[in-house]
Amino acid sequence: MENNKTDNSRRTFLKTSLIAGGGLMMHFSGLAKLALPHNEAGIPAIQWAELNGYIKISAENIVTLICPNPEFGQNVMTSLPMIVAEELGVDWKKVIVEMGPHDNVKLGPQFTGGSNSVRMYWKPLREAGATARNMLMLAAAGSWSVPIEELTTKAGEIHHEKSGKKATYGLLAAKAAVIPVPKGVKLKNVKDFSIVRQSQKNVEGAKLVSGKPLFGLDYKHEGMLIAMIQHPPGFGMKLKSFDASQSLKMPGVTDVFSVKLYEEGFAQGGFDTRTFNELLVVVGKTTWEVMNARKKLVAEWIPAGDVKDTMAGRGESRTVIVPGELESTENQYKKMLEYGAKPAQLLRKDGDPETGFKNAKTIIERTYTAPFLAHNCMEPMNFFAHVTDEKALLVGPLQAPGWTEPTLMKVLKLPADKIEIQMTRMGGGFGRRAYGHYLIEAALISKKAKAPIKLIYSREDDSTYGIYRPMYTATYRAALDENKKLLAFHVKGGGIPENAVHANRFPAGAIDHYLAEGWQIASNITIGAFRAPRSNFAAAAEQSFLDELAEAMGKDPIEFRLELLKRAKENPVGKNNEYDPDRYAGVLNLVKEKSGWLDPLNKKFSRGVAAYFCHSSYAAHVVDMVLKNGEPYVERVFSAVDSGIVINPDAATNMVQGAVVDGIGNSLYGGLTHKNGVVEENNFHKYRIIRMHEAPKTVDVSFVQNDIDPSGLGEPPFPPVFGAVANALYKATGKRHYQQPFALQQIEPTSV
Repeated sequence: MENNKTDNSRRTFLKTSLIAGGGLMMHFSGLAKLALPHNEAGIPAIQWAELNGYIKISAENIVTLICPNPEFGQNVMTSLPMIVAEELGVDWKKVIVEMGPHDNVKLGPQFTGGSNSVRMYWKPLREAGATARNMLMLAAAGSWSVPIEELTTKAGEIHHEKSGKKATYGLLAAKAAVIPVPKGVKLKNVKDFSIVRQSQKNVEGAKLVSGKPLFGLDYKHEGMLIAMIQHPPGFGMKLKSFDASQSLKMPGVTDVFSVKLYEEGFAQGGFDTRTFNELLVVVGKTTWEVMNARKKLVAEWIPAGDVKDTMAGRGESRTVIVPGELESTENQYKKMLEYGAKPAQLLRKDGDPETGFKNAKTIIERTYTAPFLAHNCMEPMNFFAHVTDEKALLVGPLQAPGWTEPTLMKVLKLPADKIEIQMTRMGGGFGRRAYGHYLIEAALISKKAKAPIKLIYSREDDSTYGIYRPMYTATYRAALDENKKLLAFHVKGGGIPENAVHANRFPAGAIDHYLAEGWQIASNITIGAFRAPRSNFAAAAEQSFLDELAEAMGKDPIEFRLELLKRAKENPVGKNNEYDPDRYAGVLNLVKEKSGWLDPLNKKFSRGVAAYFCHSSYAAHVVDMVLKNGEPYVERVFSAVDSGIVINPDAATNMVQGAVVDGIGNSLYGGLTHKNGVVEENNFHKYRIIRMHEAPKTVDVSFVQNDIDPSGLGEPPFPPVFGAVANALYKATGKRHYQQPFALQQIEPTSV
């Protein structure tokens, strides 16, 4: 990425008025310097009419659409501008797309996470496009003295058939930009879409395959130094002292110092986190020189003891005591076993489950466990920062800039209009980059070094610094009568440091006597969102248990689920059920059809099925497994998804395919362990991920066709993969698997 310098802050160049309810800025900036190409004399070659925060049009009819949300491969750089282009009425092939800077006033929430991007921006972006189109038509109607009702638009042009007049958007954009923003502009009927619902190529595809600088690690800045952190070797430890004399003698090294992330009593926001508070930092000219100098550091680490944190994010303030224990995986499993036997928090209770179990002829009870998982983003954490006493420029990969900026303001003691955050493409995310501690670290290091710096984590830093998927366990119980009829259902889940029980999801609402309980164990191992948080374990355990329950009842696993969903639709139990039984059944029926579930020709495969609801969407998979030299291999997968209107079918298909491969890899191989607080899998030679040759040959993806507003897609297909793999593995081996990773079990299931 080139260094884009500007004399204008992102806020001061705006002339504003608001679209009611949309939070979109409407203004005209004839001399806006951001993103303007200049001629040799330094004079702007193009003047933009900015019709709103997402649309700018030049007199030459160049239409540039601004993507508000950070991109880490889910293709929002294409899908979000497609929504604007649809309502604006332009030729998609001639549109230019740019990543917007952080500006939650101009561009909205700008949060990539929780499968929210399209769902959150669906209406605002449609309104932005439709309103801009209406303003252009008003400009034409005024110029030609004709009623606006007589005008039509097509591919970036406005036509008046009666007079034969026509004009490009570019010729009218400057005049349109000063028109008062109309309210309540009518949106297109979804039946008339010509861009949305049509597959479009990734707007950054050519740059990606040709190696153009897009990522944070690519960013360069004049005078930029490199910084790396030496953190304690294990969780629950802190820095006592250090000797940097040898490091300072190394070539290219400019400074070595320690700096605190947060001062005592700092109130952390919603996505703030700290694994290690005192940072030992090496600063130098190149990455290689800094890495070598870091090896020469002599540091003494001591137990940190219990630490008190104040958490003030997400509408609440609470004090958290982080234990100082140096944790080991073996002891963590033992502790979960102990906690699992204790009374737990009641999360939901329908009917009289205690009597149901008391009167049962047969009780089926199974316990499932899963380890910590590391995100392993292909691009390790990094961020550029240039902080002075007056202002701060930060550039890099970040999922939640709006959540991080308030913390920056507090630690740097700078107002928002003196902080500029530019977002690069992320080389992986899915929760890891929602936590902006590395940005805060970069800013504090730059401020102390009094220089522009880029903070870079090595792969080992990234693997051992925290923000993992929590460690989970859950025990499922079902009571059957003498006719194998389901009487009662009980789930009791826990974890380190949270449980994964979603008490109001299926099969809640489909069973008369139902009980859900949860518990958790505090830990100093830093955890965070991991593609479909909590759901990725809940689906694995629940869907495995439902298969085993169906077998015990003598039922086909798909038909058993459909029977429960029919009950939830026709005679639901309780009032807080989160899911729609019809949509849930819809993906099961679709995957049943597409996979040829009952086709005798498919009996050569060991087949597993699973379905799950999360992030407002529904997904089901049929996994076809074979054994190769005694090892499990998923040869093909059939996937069915209901996520409402699909913006870009090819990209959506790729998203589901990626979720399938990711799910197979994590379920079979993924796992992170600790010994005395130290991470044992510090790089890919120890942390097993799926290999290219282990990916399925085909992943056949189908979407339920409907006109429901778009819902989540990045996360919903991921959780049910775990359950489908487990159920296929049982068919292949004759053995039920209760502990992840299935192919590399490190702790015997009997231990929990």
